[in-house]
Amino acid sequence: MADSLRIAIAQLNLLVGDVAGNTARVIDASIYARDTLQADAVVFPELTLTSYPPEDLLLRPALHQQIENGLQRICEDVSDIDVIVGYPRYDDGRLYNSVALLRDGGTIAVYDKQNLPNYSVFDEERYFTAGEQSCVVEIAGVKVGLLLCEDVWQSGHERQCVDAGARLLLSLNASPFHYDKFSQRVDIISQRVAECGVPIVYANLVGGQDELVFDGDSFVIDAQGVICKRLPAFEEAVQACDFSFNTEASAVVAVGAALQETLPLEASVYKALVLGVRDYIEKNHFPGVVLGLSGGVDSALTLAIAVDAIGKERVEAVMMPSRYTADMSLEDAREEADVLGVRYSEISIEPAFKAMMECLAKEFVGTKPDITEENIQARCRGVILMAISNKKNKMVLTTGNKSEMSVGYSTLYGDMAGGYAPIKDVTKTLVYDLCRYRNSLSQVIPLRVLERPPSAELAPDQKDADSLPPYDVLDPILEMYIEQDKSPHQIITCGYDEDVVQRVISLVNRNEYKRRQASPGVRITTRAFGRDRRYPITSSYREEGPGGAD
Repeated sequence: MADSLRIAIAQLNLLVGDVAGNTARVIDASIYARDTLQADAVVFPELTLTSYPPEDLLLRPALHQQIENGLQRICEDVSDIDVIVGYPRYDDGRLYNSVALLRDGGTIAVYDKQNLPNYSVFDEERYFTAGEQSCVVEIAGVKVGLLLCEDVWQSGHERQCVDAGARLLLSLNASPFHYDKFSQRVDIISQRVAECGVPIVYANLVGGQDELVFDGDSFVIDAQGVICKRLPAFEEAVQACDFSFNTEASAVVAVGAALQETLPLEASVYKALVLGVRDYIEKNHFPGVVLGLSGGVDSALTLAIAVDAIGKERVEAVMMPSRYTADMSLEDAREEADVLGVRYSEISIEPAFKAMMECLAKEFVGTKPDITEENIQARCRGVILMAISNKKNKMVLTTGNKSEMSVGYSTLYGDMAGGYAPIKDVTKTLVYDLCRYRNSLSQVIPLRVLERPPSAELAPDQKDADSLPPYDVLDPILEMYIEQDKSPHQIITCGYDEDVVQRVISLVNRNEYKRRQASPGVRITTRAFGRDRRYPITSSYREEGPGGAD
């Protein structure tokens, strides 16, 4: 007779530092998995009790007692189901990234993560000590191996568990989103299944945490390498899988919802942006947001994301025209606000701009208008938005994109002023793609906004192309240099003009000081500004190669 086992996956949106609240979520999900799903065990994400990443909260002495209290509450309130939960474990002056199996009031087993990632957005070696032993436990008569996130990205640990008798592996994860991340996870887990010959349950965190978004997308791959269960992306879910074991193979039968389909790139990125914005606003208890609506493509996309994240009632848009603002910009901004149903107002910056120019008249004697006057206009707008933010307690959303942030095509204390930057990691070309995707759901962005040449409208007849290469040239260069770490020579050999490449790279390098002062924003690529890319502001580093120094 084959052994059988039902495992529930609890894909939860948790709050960093809220140990008591997260513990309550664990208890509720465990009871649901036991009573409704009839599961033998429920598996939660990595570091469930603190959520991920807790960063230097881990260094607070009081956190230790909160964790102990949380584990005790689970033991007291949950019975008749095995609870497999991640948490930071303090032991003899050391801290471990751990998972415990709790059963009927006690801790049956503990596993400490062996591979501590220290790259990209991860810096676990700062906090944790690496474990040294594998962990295999028995659940409903079946031997099960426990793993934590990076342990399955590095080969070998799954084999240790199988050699110790495991017939199923449970992997607890806090794996952040970037586009195409799901396919990478599946490739890795498929490799591990091929190496060890047993099914793997991949339970992942969901939700936004500052700049990171965790997409959930938990799944199960059976012993034949087939995805037989997949939870929804960017949503909470508690679902179960049945496992049937015999001497030859391990069969898995999904219980509950049908297998989820992979989202297209634009859909997954848009959902990530909405979730990241929503959770940043909600978890920081902002009653609403305000943003500058220019009639351009970036602010149009940001407005749609904000409305989809928290609802039109909590979003305010302000159009701040100047002497250079085109009539079509006013018309398109009004249409965007009207279609989405947000509060909308128009406040001219002309009085503020004139007052500033009068104030500085003596200082500017003998000079010609240049970027200074353009920046003053942007800063007038920043003052207006921040004043509304202060008075109404609404957070300002900035509307700059990754292309602009990369080359410094933005104004400190002007269009960069704000609390959160939804499209900070979205290139200009992807902005257009996301606008078209959002319009495919319902028409909220006027077609003219997508067709007209982009402009900051800070000078007569100004176009972005006056200052920057065309975005279909600029964005690939930026991706190769920033995300792929290609050298100037490598980029030039891909067919790009040497002068353009050198100019773009020079702009990227000398604008690090601006990026250090930028608002946090949703990460959707493998190399976002912030955690992923930590370059010095002051540096004389240059790369040399064929074609000369950059």
